[in-house]
Amino acid sequence: MKKMNLFAVLFLIISVGIYTGCEKKQVVKSDETPAVQESAAKEDTALKSIYFDFNKAAIQPGDRAVLKEIADYLLKDKNIKISIEGNCDERGTDKYNLVLGDKRAKAAMTYLVNLGVDKKRIRTISNGKDKPLDSGHNEEAWAKNRRDDFVVK
Repeated sequence: MKKMNLFAVLFLIISVGIYTGCEKKQVVKSDETPAVQESAAKEDTALKSIYFDFNKAAIQPGDRAVLKEIADYLLKDKNIKISIEGNCDERGTDKYNLVLGDKRAKAAMTYLVNLGVDKKRIRTISNGKDKPLDSGHNEEAWAKNRRDDFVVK
């Protein structure tokens, strides 16, 4: 009986020593290349937003530089895809704001395509007035909510 207990204790000590002494290795799936892993790490990265005038979908001159930065970013890595989310302020009907948000997102997409980005890498979405950045009810808040957001997918 003593031999059996001694053997069990010895076995336990060796098992614990092996388990805690072994270095944990990071497992990398063989079917994923480093580029795929890097793209996965970029998922849901937000880029700078651009803003619009009231009831307008025209790209403002000051936002052209932001769109150029986004285009340069996309042209450096052909594996990156983005969503452009068009947003509106709270004024107007739901239907009107969904249409306006769509026009804003498509205006930005057209601008990026004209800068050389493949249209197949861009998805547009209209949030209408459903995703405000600022819940205030004044011009300052509304100006923040009239925007396109760019999200890496």
